[in-house]
Amino acid sequence: MLTRALLLTGTLLSSAAVNAQVFSRELGDFDLRMGTQPSRSMAQGLVKPTSPGSTFHGGLDLTHNSGWYVGQWAPTMGLKPGSNLEVDSYLGYKHPFDQTLSYELGMIHYSYPKVSPMDSQQFYAGLTVLGTRFGAAFSNDPDRRDSTVFADLGANRTLGVGVSLKYTTHQLGTPVSIADGGSVRTFNDWSITFSRPWMGVNLNVIYSDSSLDGGDCSAYSGQNPQCDGLLTFKAERTFY
Repeated sequence: MLTRALLLTGTLLSSAAVNAQVFSRELGDFDLRMGTQPSRSMAQGLVKPTSPGSTFHGGLDLTHNSGWYVGQWAPTMGLKPGSNLEVDSYLGYKHPFDQTLSYELGMIHYSYPKVSPMDSQQFYAGLTVLGTRFGAAFSNDPDRRDSTVFADLGANRTLGVGVSLKYTTHQLGTPVSIADGGSVRTFNDWSITFSRPWMGVNLNVIYSDSSLDGGDCSAYSGQNPQCDGLLTFKAERTFY
């Protein structure tokens, strides 16, 4: 079943500048960035997406000239009823060979201060070639293993439309029973995002789906908002 959703999100943060998403400042050998979107290239492809209705979100990134970096991203502040504060902390290293080729390694710790048993870690690696990013990640938690590959193809020069894709395999430590008497231990999910800036607004069209359907969806616990096919239209504008 394909369902359609229209998600319009406005983010309001106080600052002196308008229509900016990332502030950058040099501190000696360090570069500090703060904003309402993940600024780190690899982490941006892996940090968990902002939940629908999460109006307040943001983070910071500190990079050293040597290539080492550390940062935090909060996709939700837990202000919405039924949501929890989440803080994604990452540490990594990025090394450019030249202006067209670089690699990156790192790890992300997903923490939920009010629900500590849900904490998890993820290791990632990737390659950037001519502005196109390819990456992979692996997490080995006590109750599950998740393996992810993703690609950010950048924006088409003619249409100005950016395209990114993500595919994840989930293996549960304990099979989940479903209504028909069977069980689910492994499933896959994926998403493709088309994005384009327009008059200060970030427009996104996202399609997501999984290998589960019908009654099997009761076992779903993946990266997408829901198990079945979902087409989301998202318009986001940041005011400072």
